[in-house]
Amino acid sequence: MDVENVFHMTGGVGVTSYANNSSLQKKASDIVKHITMGTIQELFLTTTPKSLGIADLGCSSGPNTLTFIKDIVEAVERTSRKILHPPPEFRVYLNDLPTNDFNSIFKALPEFYRELKKEKNGGCPFIFIGGYAGSFYGRLFPNNSLHFIYSSYSLHWLSRVPPGLKDEQDRSINKGHIYISESSPPQVSQAYFKQFQEDFNLFLRSRSDELVVGGQMVLILLGRRGQDHVDRGNSFLWELLSLSFAKLVSEGEADEEKLDSYDAHFYAPSKNEIEDEVRKEGSFGLDQVEMFEIEREDKDGVSYGTAVAMAVRAIQESMICQHFGERVLDNLFYNYGRMLDEEMTKEEIKPVSFALVLRKLK
Repeated sequence: MDVENVFHMTGGVGVTSYANNSSLQKKASDIVKHITMGTIQELFLTTTPKSLGIADLGCSSGPNTLTFIKDIVEAVERTSRKILHPPPEFRVYLNDLPTNDFNSIFKALPEFYRELKKEKNGGCPFIFIGGYAGSFYGRLFPNNSLHFIYSSYSLHWLSRVPPGLKDEQDRSINKGHIYISESSPPQVSQAYFKQFQEDFNLFLRSRSDELVVGGQMVLILLGRRGQDHVDRGNSFLWELLSLSFAKLVSEGEADEEKLDSYDAHFYAPSKNEIEDEVRKEGSFGLDQVEMFEIEREDKDGVSYGTAVAMAVRAIQESMICQHFGERVLDNLFYNYGRMLDEEMTKEEIKPVSFALVLRKLK
């Protein structure tokens, strides 16, 4: 499947949209907000540019993107007042894959600017916001044009499904599963790890060209605690989705061959794997690595399993529709939400996340 031309968060503002089902991502960014804001403030203090270049990679659509921009502007302005230095103009580049719903963001901009000017009594700095469509696994921006790069919950998505998941007869070697599971042969985890290494190295090399010397990145991504790829976190969430698909197959609502040929383009790296790749690529110093978990939070009238299922649907819907067809979605994620709730009564599922701060060395 052509990931770059198919994969996107569900657009618009409907019930199943990413805009209405991204509260978990917002909660994660809030948990590490002190890291993000502290990094941009330190960067401004040491460089004081007149024009500050910022990129949000994997911006998607919905309120989280514009909230991030507002927080950045306010943090830099506070710092500029402390040092009695004029605030810079802000060049903000929003990046995602070409099928992303950029229109929703652009439609929200007039109100965003109005509210910002109102809060600041008309004294709002110049903020130039534009969209850059394309994969961040490659160059996106001119040389030395950026000071700060932010990416939240995007880098665990690989550029493609790893090519090593089929045998010589083009049959799945991970039959019945869509990600690494306890019964997966070793070649499966090896294929995923190799693809992560290739992608993350290319990401770092590309950003090194685009950042000024001393420029910084804050990257938030899903990961895992140790070397074992199978855990009661991210891999288990994929295993439950595999079981939800299997239920549809047993009920005749989905084709078994379709399930066997469907694989997630996802990888949850360990801390050591991240550190090793940064060191091998050599362009960045890894200033900070924080591991964190998002605590369970029940919504009024909506179970935790249902909330997680809706969040996963908003992310995976485009890929699933392309492969299985739209008709499977409602029952698939109903089953998924129910399975999640059942599992949570036994033992909590706690996906691990990492927040990284990297600095361009030279």
